[in-house]
Amino acid sequence: MTGSAPLLGAVTGSAPLPGAATGSAPLPGAARGSRRTVAKLLLSLLLAFALTGGGSALAAGDQNLNSVEAQFICTSCHEPLELVSSPQALSEKQYLAGLLRRGLTMSQVKAAMVNQYGVAVLARPPASGFNLTIYVLPPAVLVGGLLLLAYTLPRWRARSRLAAVTPLPGASPLQADEARRLEQELESFI
Repeated sequence: MTGSAPLLGAVTGSAPLPGAATGSAPLPGAARGSRRTVAKLLLSLLLAFALTGGGSALAAGDQNLNSVEAQFICTSCHEPLELVSSPQALSEKQYLAGLLRRGLTMSQVKAAMVNQYGVAVLARPPASGFNLTIYVLPPAVLVGGLLLLAYTLPRWRARSRLAAVTPLPGASPLQADEARRLEQELESFI
């Protein structure tokens, strides 16, 4: 505040303190240097805060929580955890958020969730035991279908080529009275 000391002295009836800045006199070099140091320190802290994402830590944490929630399933409704809000899902989400706040790695989080809720909580079950069929069966069906097509397609084409060359067995030609009757019936419909 420029000139606040003389104004304060005029209001209170006392003179300004000796060495008090009146706003018109320049600050001594030591005071100016310390203010620059404090300003530099505050600027560096602000820059460090911005670079580490301190200002958006909540948003980054929420995004991280959403990406982690996508890897788990609600054990009661069997839907992805990020999409449901049943009481069981809310319980799982709270437990998951607590694990993430503790700073656990993803493998530790998965192990803790499996210990708490069982293997059914994982969106991608481990590739062992019966769960292995989830990973093996679709490619096996695809390869089997391609092999079946590779085997049967040439046979179908050969059969159609043979059918094109072979004449169909024809019926005997119409008698004169049958041909006349056919012509009469066709003319009555046209």
